[in-house]
Amino acid sequence: EPIMKPLLNLALHLTLLSVLGAQDASNPNVVFILADDFGYGDAQCLNPERGKIATPAIDKLAEQGMTFTDAHSTSSVCTPTRYAILTGRYNWRTHLQKSVLYGFGEPLIAKDRLTVAGFLKQQGYTTGAIGKWHLGLDMPFTDDTRTKGHHPKNIDWKGKVKNGPVDRGFDYFHGISASLDMTPYIYIENDRFVGEATATKAFHRKGPAEPDFEAIDVLPMIGKKAVEFISQQKASKPFFAYVAFTSPHTPILPSKEWQGKSPLGKYGDFVMQTDAIVGDIVQAIDDAGFSENTLVVFTTDNGCSNAAGIDELEKKGHYPSAHLRGSKADLWDGGHRVPFIARWPKVIQPKSTSDQLICQADLMATCADLIGAKVPDGAGEDSVSFKAALRGEPIISSRVGVIHHSIDGCFAYRQGKWKLLLARGSGGWTAPRENKVPAGSPEAQLYDMEADPGETTNLYASKPEIAAKLLAQLTSDIERGRSTEGSPAKNDIDKIVLWKSKK
Repeated sequence: EPIMKPLLNLALHLTLLSVLGAQDASNPNVVFILADDFGYGDAQCLNPERGKIATPAIDKLAEQGMTFTDAHSTSSVCTPTRYAILTGRYNWRTHLQKSVLYGFGEPLIAKDRLTVAGFLKQQGYTTGAIGKWHLGLDMPFTDDTRTKGHHPKNIDWKGKVKNGPVDRGFDYFHGISASLDMTPYIYIENDRFVGEATATKAFHRKGPAEPDFEAIDVLPMIGKKAVEFISQQKASKPFFAYVAFTSPHTPILPSKEWQGKSPLGKYGDFVMQTDAIVGDIVQAIDDAGFSENTLVVFTTDNGCSNAAGIDELEKKGHYPSAHLRGSKADLWDGGHRVPFIARWPKVIQPKSTSDQLICQADLMATCADLIGAKVPDGAGEDSVSFKAALRGEPIISSRVGVIHHSIDGCFAYRQGKWKLLLARGSGGWTAPRENKVPAGSPEAQLYDMEADPGETTNLYASKPEIAAKLLAQLTSDIERGRSTEGSPAKNDIDKIVLWKSKK
């Protein structure tokens, strides 16, 4: 008996170690929440002095995790940003050189292009996409005519939707084809329409709608479906959930219970509702027992839109871009420096901050790094892992800088504290637009983002050697087909125009 007891204790100890070891080696779940047109300054925790909208759920996430203060969407508009998130590759390497797709747009992600979801699926993950797709898909037509516009008459509403999310790495999809102000107004589940769009409605654009579809119901539906997807997962199999909100993008339609909650009006109400849905999703992760080993990220596809009434918001003391210049569509940082808050209790220190430069194309390489895998050749050409930053360590990167892109297709390059903009004005919607810049203005802009994050003092004329160095690196990153080390890659089009504003 005296011998048996230590042996029994040893056996229990070894069993406990093996259980802990198994848990320690388990791959983390990843929940990526992407808001739509939510400004850097719309999160209260990022803009305490000049933000007037309560965002308790996002603030709590920041309390529990890490806030990145220099994180960027790869574009200042919807479609291109989403392409980069899911492929780890800049959108302008495709035919989409400016602007966005619409609801009946053709697929932007090529059939042979590996997505984050497809990669994680290969590694044993269950993958789900909920919400706004906006990356094009092949609609079923009743004949061979692929009609253009927002109101085609020849859609087969009982047909199969092809080359959408479930053909690009996702096991499950429930959402809409594009933005909530773009037709068709109908849900898609996996590869089928939910009902038929036999009515006509207009939530900004007029077009086919499922009779019961109402724009005001979509955000709550996304929250509900995301919670359902998370609660259905098993602890024995890791999962990846990509949850793309339709808010606070137009149409700005807070649900009845949120109307009047903010002194700033409908936009404030809608941001508050968006925050509450973030809270619901995080609560679902916690309730399912997944919190410790789940990396949950809250971020947004670009800055706040002019449609929110930025001037009026600022008059009431709310600055949606915080201390940054510009907003959605622009090359200035207000267009693409975005909230990026990460919680992973197993790894990330609560209330931590990182000022390291990252971009959303980094999701692919980071997910690979999290599970000890490599991004295969021919994938993620612009993606760098920020896993080290989650541990408070420096990111080791083969990418020299980050490339920014505006709605008009204007380029900017950020390396360290320096930012070069190949544009005379905003490159987007904020005044001055490219065609309204006063004669005699410099052909480009150069800013010291440490000393001048508001991009007020253009150093392009006084620092020509820095501008030349950044331009050479930008040109190289574009022409090489990739901005990271790796096998040679090619862009999908032969000629990419660097200077969009030169006459």
